[in-house]
Amino acid sequence: MKDLTTELSADEWDEAKFPRAEVQEFDRVVERAISRRGFLGGTLAFGSGAAVMGTAFLKATTAHAAQDSRFAFQQLAPQTDGTVHVPEGYSWKTLVRWGDPLFSDAPEFDRTTGHPAQGSDRVFGENTDGMELFNRRGVELLVVNSEYPNPKVNLTESVAALEERNRVIMEQYNERRTAAEAAGTELPPEPELEDQIVSSADDVLLLQQIQGVSVMEVVEGEEGWSVIVDSPYNRRIHHNTPMVLDGPAAGHDLLKTAANATGTRSLGTFNNCGSGRTPWGTYLTCEENFNGYFGTSSEVATDDTVMAGYQRYGISTDIEPGRYNYHGYDARFDISRNPNEPHRAGYIIEIDPWEPESTPVKHTALGRFKHENAAYALTPAGRVVVYMGDDERGEFMYKWVSRDVYVPGGDTSTLLSEGQLHVARFDDDMTGEWVALTPEATGMDAARIAIFTRMAGSAVGATTMDRPEWIAVNPTAVEGYCCLTNNSRRGTLAEDGSVRTNAGGDPMVVNAVNPRETNRYGQIVRWRPHDDDHGATTFDWDLYVMAGNPTVHQNGLYAGTANINAGNMFNSPDGMQIDTTGLIWIQTDGDDDNEGEFAGMGNNQMLAGDPVTGEIRRFLTGPKGSEVTGLTWSADRRTMFVGIQHPGAPFPDGEGALPRSAVITVKRNDGGLVG
Repeated sequence: MKDLTTELSADEWDEAKFPRAEVQEFDRVVERAISRRGFLGGTLAFGSGAAVMGTAFLKATTAHAAQDSRFAFQQLAPQTDGTVHVPEGYSWKTLVRWGDPLFSDAPEFDRTTGHPAQGSDRVFGENTDGMELFNRRGVELLVVNSEYPNPKVNLTESVAALEERNRVIMEQYNERRTAAEAAGTELPPEPELEDQIVSSADDVLLLQQIQGVSVMEVVEGEEGWSVIVDSPYNRRIHHNTPMVLDGPAAGHDLLKTAANATGTRSLGTFNNCGSGRTPWGTYLTCEENFNGYFGTSSEVATDDTVMAGYQRYGISTDIEPGRYNYHGYDARFDISRNPNEPHRAGYIIEIDPWEPESTPVKHTALGRFKHENAAYALTPAGRVVVYMGDDERGEFMYKWVSRDVYVPGGDTSTLLSEGQLHVARFDDDMTGEWVALTPEATGMDAARIAIFTRMAGSAVGATTMDRPEWIAVNPTAVEGYCCLTNNSRRGTLAEDGSVRTNAGGDPMVVNAVNPRETNRYGQIVRWRPHDDDHGATTFDWDLYVMAGNPTVHQNGLYAGTANINAGNMFNSPDGMQIDTTGLIWIQTDGDDDNEGEFAGMGNNQMLAGDPVTGEIRRFLTGPKGSEVTGLTWSADRRTMFVGIQHPGAPFPDGEGALPRSAVITVKRNDGGLVG
């Protein structure tokens, strides 16, 4: 996620505020375990006596794939313009844009100045991300995350006021400089210009209400899909929506605030990134970069445990406006006044889309970190498994296994609150283990494991990963996939062997699952649990693909695996879903300048991958500056819903209009299945 407020990504901002320590004299794992010949590029034999097959097999597999592909489309070429492109034989259409009404009393969106604060909770939110489509008795509900706000786009009056203040500052400086030059005296120092756009309570209210989750009824007609305005199911959930806290941390002192002395209720959801769904028909929304909403107006005085948590989770204690300046106008976000408020953010939230009056539930049992998405599976015994990634450089992958068995139509109230949380360890012999985060293993009680999950993962030696993004479970095979998007800090700093670390001081050494220093392209790891049981604590793993640029790097790790070529190359895999046939849909959020290391890759995009042959084809490209993120299908798989976030061009309305994030539909012109 790139935050256009500051032009820094969330990770870059965290690192500027919290420089990572360096570990000296660490024996890093060199690239011995990995080479282009070490990957199957989509075909790995698991189990007893398994071996990684070499490049010759890959070439044969790729040649076979070209003759007998599962894809019902021709690969799309890279694009660099300001709109969406899909393959020949397909068409796309805008379904809903930021600011479109969910209710008829919503204020009209001004296509050049944006939306007023009042009524901004009655429209579709900004910066679309994860999404799911639900169907019940012919009613279709589309539930969509809105990840974060863009003050530069939405606060046009405040931007103009900021520019005017800076103009006056520079005008006064130039007058003083001219006078000093004429007098032959010392020149005045150059002034610091202001950079904080958010400057009123109305600004904060707008930003708070355009994020969160939109629930809306949709219907397909002769002209395509549309939103049913004023449907009784329509709903907006945002930073000020009441929520319930459950699980082991509920009621703990660290969750008690001035607003809720019991520690069992919370207010709002933040930075809603990826999504998930449960087999009983509820929606899971995931809180990612929540830390940037908190700040302080004075020195923070709290205990060492809380301060250590601020450091690990990137909560700034500097007295400054920060990223969004919420704390300047809403005391709830001022940690000098409400030090526990950040502990109520960073969770997975369950929403019942069919009950508009229901209260969302924050499940503390699933851990607190920068949740990307939530991918569920069922064990052979019927227990619920939820796979999760913590999207920050050097953080971990997690798995939840419910205590109780899912029974269709039965009580599901404890399935996400009673069970065991695990963290992943990937070994260089291509096996791994899910380590249970228990009080005995971590030295922490259950509530603190839930609140300070990153520290618990560090305590048991979890593997630091290259930013775990979306996880997907294959419905046609017992296996999971995780996008590891990139990591510019992986590996050594210098010849002395010093190693970069994550925010907790865990070294980010080069190893088999994260095989590249300064990983700018990303990879997708695949694992298969032992005994074909997602509840198993051991697994085998390989890399389905390492992204790369073979036109810049003719060989070596930065060229990518053998299923990457000049035609399909990409960087920074982020979003991911697997359809009912087992095809992997990969969405990117990377560098789209199309120069240097990224020459020839074009805009961010969506590709389809075959898990059996390893073949990967580009299916869709987004507008310049956008992230392609969020994906779901109609029940008949004849419509694909795709999210376009923070377009850098006046998309989708054209010249003269503000850029607006949107959900689009993609269909085959002949009415066939998409893909």
